[in-house]
Amino acid sequence: MIQRIKRILQIIINKFGRRRKLISLFLGILLCFALPPYFQFWTVLIAFSGAIYLCIQAKSLWNLAGIGYWFGFGFFAGGLYWIGNALLIDIKETGYLYPLVLFLNGAFFGLFTIPPFLVTRAGKNVFAKIFYFAAAWFLSTEWLRSFLFTGFPWNPLSSVLAFRPALLQTLAWWGTYGLSMIIIIIAAIPVIWLLRPTRQRAWSIIVSIFLFGMLWEHGAYVLAHADNLSDGQSIMVRLVQPNIPQTLKWDKAAAEENFRQYIDLSQEKDNQHLDFVIWGETASPFDLTYDEKHLRQIRSAVPLHGYLITGLLRYELNERNRYIPYNSLAVITRKGHIWDIYDKNHLVPFGEYIPLRQYLPQWVRPIANNVAEFGRGEKYKTITIDGYPEFAPLICYEIIFSDDIIRKDNKPKWIILVTNDGWYGISSGPYQHLVAAQMRAIEEGITIVRSANSGISAVITPYGQVTAKIPLATHGFKDVPVKLDLAHDTLFGRYGNTIPLLMCGEFIFLAWLISKIFPKK
Repeated sequence: MIQRIKRILQIIINKFGRRRKLISLFLGILLCFALPPYFQFWTVLIAFSGAIYLCIQAKSLWNLAGIGYWFGFGFFAGGLYWIGNALLIDIKETGYLYPLVLFLNGAFFGLFTIPPFLVTRAGKNVFAKIFYFAAAWFLSTEWLRSFLFTGFPWNPLSSVLAFRPALLQTLAWWGTYGLSMIIIIIAAIPVIWLLRPTRQRAWSIIVSIFLFGMLWEHGAYVLAHADNLSDGQSIMVRLVQPNIPQTLKWDKAAAEENFRQYIDLSQEKDNQHLDFVIWGETASPFDLTYDEKHLRQIRSAVPLHGYLITGLLRYELNERNRYIPYNSLAVITRKGHIWDIYDKNHLVPFGEYIPLRQYLPQWVRPIANNVAEFGRGEKYKTITIDGYPEFAPLICYEIIFSDDIIRKDNKPKWIILVTNDGWYGISSGPYQHLVAAQMRAIEEGITIVRSANSGISAVITPYGQVTAKIPLATHGFKDVPVKLDLAHDTLFGRYGNTIPLLMCGEFIFLAWLISKIFPKK
């Protein structure tokens, strides 16, 4: 059997040895199938073992840069394909740009995967190369991408383990980026056998399985212990998901009907036992801060002794006498009083503002002009309501930023997240977005209640478990008890990304030390 595998590998090397960039592109695309909602974890093993193998075979820094770039091109073009679905909402006007979005995703984000491949050159043996690669993947591909040009840290590698919440529990120690480095080490160790497939080197595969098993065993222990923690009082929330098609979401003729759907779902059956009714992002197309008519209509959707929380667009007049839109969240009482408002702080590039708008070429400007420049709200705001633990409001995209969603001191007990994934249809995007919320819940040890226009609405425990949800593209509502006493402090919640930065430094030092002690390739 081993001899047969060796012959197959030799055929591949002989046939494609001069086409390493093509192989790297294929490995990057293959890695996409480990992302939500596919979760084919075996592709991670092949992708990163193959990546290190290609690094060892590369003859120059230029070759390393090439295979790194095409690996990232495949991974990001494939993993973020769903972004282009937003252009299909008005397919006649913008549909032709869909292939361009795929290309630009790969072309731009592929630059972030060059450094991990380049630094393997400094490793004098395979162990050193793996540690250098893992450290540089964190620094460039994930951490740098999280804040450069306001950041877009979508699809971190650690999200590939979300098919079992048990596998994510170490996020409470070292966060998203720390777990990504661990995954790379687990996935790349088998390359030791791949370089020379003998029984003596089969230990590398056993070590990889053992480390993966340790992640699972630790998580299973944490979840078993967590099940016995909460006997406290629950609050009742109603998640409202009308599943309004994005083609109708901003249709002025459909605005009243869309608004009515939210109200009707909120009133269905008995809603007087509820503490909160929660609508999605921009659920109200009307600015309720001055629109008294629709504010009166909304009162019937508010529980008798509770509150309605809704997303809405609102406008403020600035010093230049221009109205600035805000993507907001409002808390509304039964009497139709707006208790508090949160304005989104972390805006979506090319969705809520255009970076470097004035430098865009003329042919793009007609499209760019359709994107308004939204105002920014207060960062890390919390909202306090009499009789309830304070919560942190977040809107859509803000949940994807590890270590950047809530304040460190006097942490809130829970997060209310409103979103609208209707832009992306039935695709991977909404599933990936849900996983981001699960990961933030574990990192911070906090409950997250997520309401989405088209799905996936869910309640997530501080251990990443989805206790209730409304599936994607489903019309309806769900009443869910939410236990807030499960919230707890975590190591990552206290020290944040300082932990993966220290891990990165340790891996770099370890790689240097191994290269010094064992200088042979």
